[in-house]
Amino acid sequence: MFPQRLDSIVAYEIAKAMMDGFNRHYRLFRTESARAKHRFETADWHGQQRAQRERIEFYDLRVRECSTRLGREFKGGEQPMEVWHQVKLHYIGLLVDHHQPDLAETFFNSVTTKILHRSYFQNDFIFVRPAVSTEYIENDEPAARPTYSAYYPTHDNMARVLEQIVGDFDLRRPFDNLSRDCGFVDEAIRVRMGEVKLRANFQVQVLSGLFFRNKGAYIVGKVINGFGEEPFALPLLHNKVGKLVIDAALFGEDDLLILFSFARAYFMVDMEVPSAYVQFLRSMMPRKPRNEIYSALGLQKQGKTLFYRDFLHHLRHSTDKFRIAPGIKGMVMLVFDLPSFPYVFKVIKDYYPPQKDTTREQIKGKYLLVKQHDRVGRMADTLEYSEVAFPRARFDDELIAEIEKFAPSQLEISDRDGDGQLEVVLKHVYIERRMIPLNIYLQEAFDLGQGLPAHDSVALRARDQIERGVVEYGNAIKDLVAANIFPGDMLWKNFGITRHGKVVFYDYDEIEYVTDCNFRRVPEPRNEEEEMSGEVWYTVGPKDVFPETFAPFLLGNPSVREFFMRHHAVLLDATFCQMHIDRIGEGHVFDVFPYDRDMRFAPGLTETDVA
Repeated sequence: MFPQRLDSIVAYEIAKAMMDGFNRHYRLFRTESARAKHRFETADWHGQQRAQRERIEFYDLRVRECSTRLGREFKGGEQPMEVWHQVKLHYIGLLVDHHQPDLAETFFNSVTTKILHRSYFQNDFIFVRPAVSTEYIENDEPAARPTYSAYYPTHDNMARVLEQIVGDFDLRRPFDNLSRDCGFVDEAIRVRMGEVKLRANFQVQVLSGLFFRNKGAYIVGKVINGFGEEPFALPLLHNKVGKLVIDAALFGEDDLLILFSFARAYFMVDMEVPSAYVQFLRSMMPRKPRNEIYSALGLQKQGKTLFYRDFLHHLRHSTDKFRIAPGIKGMVMLVFDLPSFPYVFKVIKDYYPPQKDTTREQIKGKYLLVKQHDRVGRMADTLEYSEVAFPRARFDDELIAEIEKFAPSQLEISDRDGDGQLEVVLKHVYIERRMIPLNIYLQEAFDLGQGLPAHDSVALRARDQIERGVVEYGNAIKDLVAANIFPGDMLWKNFGITRHGKVVFYDYDEIEYVTDCNFRRVPEPRNEEEEMSGEVWYTVGPKDVFPETFAPFLLGNPSVREFFMRHHAVLLDATFCQMHIDRIGEGHVFDVFPYDRDMRFAPGLTETDVA
């Protein structure tokens, strides 16, 4: 047999093995997502949390399995590049009529880059751009529901149609009073739409999969009337006696953006054609990047792929330089950004000051903890990359000097392609959404109102900004504690303000589980010498926390102190966290839902924590 023919056979078998690996991955991913419905129906909240954590690991496990198989059966890393050219072509052929071609391409990239040397990571060997369109892919499984269903209510029967929509999800747990709840939703839709005429195309389109996260399930869809489209989501919860209720009706892009926020845990939703879900959701949230929608659906590896494509596109169409990020420099992370790009890049330093008793692996562990945990809208998600290449010409010299000084082990500058264009390669980097650091947000308000009479309109606006920042900061701490997370370093600089005015925590090197901490009051001094001592005279264990000692570091500004003590004085009392430790120890699962209390239909029906 001719060598070319042998190479083609080997290439096809490698491509087939890689496709088998991806299909196994997505089958397991989808099965675990589908089981979320049973866990919701049976109120298995700990099982839901465990499944959310474990599902994040599925992808890397399958990539390792596939790489191992290729090495064992085909000596994948030793195959000539001509074979790998053919592998990609055969793989493209296998993507025809596939329901997840975009995800399968990303899986191919992950396996290939694990096997081949990085010098081969060129367009010829990986999918830099999609090779197969995801337009108009539909679920053609026997008896399968389409990606979304359309319903055609009138003014008179809207509540009954809403009951049909809920009933079509076939939840195996009774509702407390479904007709009552659908009446609430009907009224909310009427208020939202106002006195408008129903056009010929009036309809309600609803995605066929329920969106599960922690203790909630969400029906997601949109109301279409004429040229207008109104996105909505209906949260379903358990009430105090274990029956289901529709807790609220969320409307509009802003409500949906908060529901799908990068600071929340990933949803579990059973999707045969994920790209169709993303397309539907993007029509509801046009300002949200596709990469963040994929991540919100639990497909964070696809989110990483799309983010990197967007990033390369942005680099080609911009000329500004990476710089040291504004704000107070961190002791553990070196942070830089590109002013025209709404993200920050974080590199773990090689050296830490003596008070930071930690290691690189411990810091990575903290970031992984956040990735796997319920982020309750208060911890920013991160994208983690290795061996990331940037054009050297786009780096400010001061930034290069900073990396060379604090993280030399993470930096390589070379002409990798031999074309005379230097590249900066970072060994390991985290990427997060850029926010306004809370200390800068507050300082802007201080500066705005400085020297003005208290009744001046500008001074009043500055005072309102301070109050919003302080109230949101305290709410963020309370939500994190409810999720069993203690931030550790609670300084203002470690929190940021999102575009929706939410305060989000983003410095993870000192976080701990609340249940691992020992919250104590400062003991009463036993004598005058202890009372007058400028040093800590009482014993302090490694996990001891004294909340009352936070005040001198946080509340130096009189306005900040006033608002903090008015709204959040309880955070300076050790009993607040201890109460949560006791409840968590009893098996209680707190959940913080992504809408305000005043949006709820009947708050007394459920015992949930709503932010």
